[in-house]
Amino acid sequence: MIYTLLTLGVVISIFPFYWMLVGSTLPSGKLLSVPPNLLPGKHLVENAKTLNESLNLAKVMWNSLFIAIVSTILSVLFCTMAGYAFAKFKFKGSKPLFFVILCTLMIPFQVTLIPLFEIMVWLDWLNTYQAIILPSLASPFAIFLMRQNMISIPDSILEAARIDGAGEFKIFFKIVMPTMKPALAAVSIFIFMSQWNSLLWPLITLNSKEMFTLPVALSSLIGLARIDYGQLMLGTTLSVIPILILFLIFQRNFIAGILGGSVKE
Repeated sequence: MIYTLLTLGVVISIFPFYWMLVGSTLPSGKLLSVPPNLLPGKHLVENAKTLNESLNLAKVMWNSLFIAIVSTILSVLFCTMAGYAFAKFKFKGSKPLFFVILCTLMIPFQVTLIPLFEIMVWLDWLNTYQAIILPSLASPFAIFLMRQNMISIPDSILEAARIDGAGEFKIFFKIVMPTMKPALAAVSIFIFMSQWNSLLWPLITLNSKEMFTLPVALSSLIGLARIDYGQLMLGTTLSVIPILILFLIFQRNFIAGILGGSVKE
């Protein structure tokens, strides 16, 4: 009974992905046919051509990859530094400040949307990469996760490095960062997924097709009169592939990093 339920759960979980792959090979008219066509079709190349004509696929993929990669690198660096400071430096007001950062997790993004948009207008950053990248660099969740992981680093190791004459930046990059690989992998996956799948903020700040990210470009395929589901399924498949590859590469570190955040102070 247990194996039967688990098998059923696996089938239910995988079927949407299978249907997405099948849909990307079918013409739009056959995708919603009754009974549904569960076998791959022969329109993959045609859907790819029409999708490229509609979106300029290479430019859209480049925009998404550039924004996601740069955001991940910078955000991981800054959040790791902040987590290290909260975990290993005892300064006045550190606990209230960390509590304030955690409280920001309860603020919906929609609340800060209008003020943030006004700041972008004031800086004349609309329709630019920095308008998408910079507001997301300080992630409260990433700071919390890195701080919880860094609590487990023995203070004696850091003190020994200081006695040997190592500066704080050398200690951070040579000792702290290498020991935090699982946590770094977990945070990197979270941030990359968040930026790669982001729709609302890029939809508001980007106004030219040359700057569109993949989610924004895919949303433009949904028209009022006609929706080409074949193109939409293929575009969705392309949007899932990078995240799937990233998770498969770092899945062990991802699990270890999440478990490392369970350490209590």
